[in-house]
Amino acid sequence: MLIRYKKTFEKIAMGLLSFMPEEKEVKKLQQTIKEYETNPEWHLFLWKEEDILGAVGVRLEGADKVVVQHVTVNPSHRNTGIGKNMVLGIKDLYKNYTVCANDLTEAFLGKCDSH
Repeated sequence: MLIRYKKTFEKIAMGLLSFMPEEKEVKKLQQTIKEYETNPEWHLFLWKEEDILGAVGVRLEGADKVVVQHVTVNPSHRNTGIGKNMVLGIKDLYKNYTVCANDLTEAFLGKCDSH
């Protein structure tokens, strides 16, 4: 289930985001988390089953577009549908928006749409 990011989840969210190649560097990771905490256009969600296993971050563009900019799943839970479920959750949450990918998430979102 998708839950909204809260400051109490900061370490977990940073750990998950660090699995993305472009977020490996600690300073970059801290900037990304700060952006999610302070920018009203950026929204971070976590995927929770018994534990938090994934994160998906979106950026609102205008009144009708949502850009998926981060999708990450704990490596030991990959290829189990969590990433796809997070994307479906975002599409459901933002049903009146066009949900699209950025350069980093394009290949993954394409895979979600083709299955």
